[in-house]
Amino acid sequence: MALLTGPLPLVPAASAASAGQQDKGPSVVALGGGHGLSASLSALRLLTSELTAIVTVADDGGSSGRLREEYGVLPPGDLRMALSALCDDTDWGRTWRDVMQHRFKPGKGRGGSLDEHAMGNLLIVTLWELLGDAVVGLQWAGALLGARGQVLPMSTTPLTIEGEVRVGMPDGTSGLQTVRGQAKCAVAGSLEAVRLLPESAPACVEALTAIELADWVVLGPGSWYTSVLPHLLLPEMRDALCKTEARRCLTMNLATDTKETLGMSAADHLRVLRDYAPDFSVDVVLADPASVPDLPEFERAAGMLGAEVVLGKVGASSRRPIHDPLRLATAYHDIFGNR
Repeated sequence: MALLTGPLPLVPAASAASAGQQDKGPSVVALGGGHGLSASLSALRLLTSELTAIVTVADDGGSSGRLREEYGVLPPGDLRMALSALCDDTDWGRTWRDVMQHRFKPGKGRGGSLDEHAMGNLLIVTLWELLGDAVVGLQWAGALLGARGQVLPMSTTPLTIEGEVRVGMPDGTSGLQTVRGQAKCAVAGSLEAVRLLPESAPACVEALTAIELADWVVLGPGSWYTSVLPHLLLPEMRDALCKTEARRCLTMNLATDTKETLGMSAADHLRVLRDYAPDFSVDVVLADPASVPDLPEFERAAGMLGAEVVLGKVGASSRRPIHDPLRLATAYHDIFGNR
């Protein structure tokens, strides 16, 4: 086990970007979805310009779910959030980030068709319709924001998460009930037999190439079953993550006992990855010490993945379990530099 004690980075993103073209930093691929991936991207963008985000595409709730159902497209919400996290640190970039993140509020009187849609979701779907290519459309959206890196979907096929959850039966026994869809799985409790549909969905070719060529792969933080685990459930992506010569860093969540992981410890989170992807190994597991009450058990679980545990205070100074970008960047900087 290693303990991070170094100072926080003092160089803001804009200064790092202007440090010259001599050192672009390591080639890093970050995988996940939603707020967790945004947190890791906000930190990694301070360390490298060779950054690729690979995003889950199984969301079926809110604005993304409506657009997915009505137009048969990839759910754009998590892709939009990743793009926004990588926006250029200028007035131009920040303004377009705010435009992308703007959400239409219900108007007066009767509800409108734009209610609760995020502007960026509509823009991304527009680019997809005009260009006919999900990856190219995201490249154009990234250019608009001056994104520091690229954003890719894990698959160009919309995916569905399905699992079993144990429920009480009228006779007092318990049984398994099938839960389908990310929105329902996220609040179902402890899931079993989690799977992706369609099972034969291809991984995004550009994402596989990025993993193959990376120096580091960072998985997590994020909703464990619906943002982190799906990357190991897609066969082609799991194979790429297992075979890449890149170092692998797994970033733990600050809160483990969520609606999605009810009753699970930090060590249980690691066992889930081991159960679903026995051939997947990790070099480093990064965790905030406050989220690991039973350190010996956690280190044993990390050892099953072949990983060293690195502890560092990476949470923000607030009551909410949110990663602090500068603290997380410090942790990644030390991990990348010492291995």
